[in-house]
Amino acid sequence: MKNNIIKIIVGLICFSFSTIVGLGANSKFKPLFTGDSLADWESVGPAKWTLKNGTLVTGQDGDPKRWGMLQSKKQYLDVELKLEFKIDEHGKYNSGVYLRKPTNNKKGRAYQINIGRGTSGEPVGLYLNSWLAKGDENDKIRIPLKWNSLRIRIVKSQIQIWLNKKEIVNFKHKNPKPYLLEPGAIAFQTYGADGHSGWVKFRKIQIKNLKD
Repeated sequence: MKNNIIKIIVGLICFSFSTIVGLGANSKFKPLFTGDSLADWESVGPAKWTLKNGTLVTGQDGDPKRWGMLQSKKQYLDVELKLEFKIDEHGKYNSGVYLRKPTNNKKGRAYQINIGRGTSGEPVGLYLNSWLAKGDENDKIRIPLKWNSLRIRIVKSQIQIWLNKKEIVNFKHKNPKPYLLEPGAIAFQTYGADGHSGWVKFRKIQIKNLKD
């Protein structure tokens, strides 16, 4: 009887500890996309998006006017994302991952993890209305035309980014506008303005919800 009571107490302690450190039900990464379906996503702009065998592909097909964004219908707040990307080496062409994108664009811009070439002034880093952190500014960590791993974590106003397992951004936004602390869409971008044209691919896209 005494041994059973000890086991119960130990179990309760372990459960409480796992909840405190975030190892509960939301601790597991899950695929952000359901199979090869884009039913839970909406496309904004003329760019085309394809999802096949878990790889998301988009670009301008040589036409810089074919910009676009693919955004989730579901809204997220505090999350951690893991993915791999490969991007074209064409000029200033760039892409990005958006967090907490408001449904009403009049509220303002969302946090953007810019994806591009640091040598052309478009590094993998954190952007809002201007650069918050340039991250891989000198393009020393990203591997050109190869799959690169990207990990993104946002909790309240703290944003961390790891590129190929190296932390490149650890930014705490002081006094952000209220909408940036509200749930919003996750979005993927292909930038096709100002003569920029290229392609980008994403795969192994997973998400962990950090808030109940």
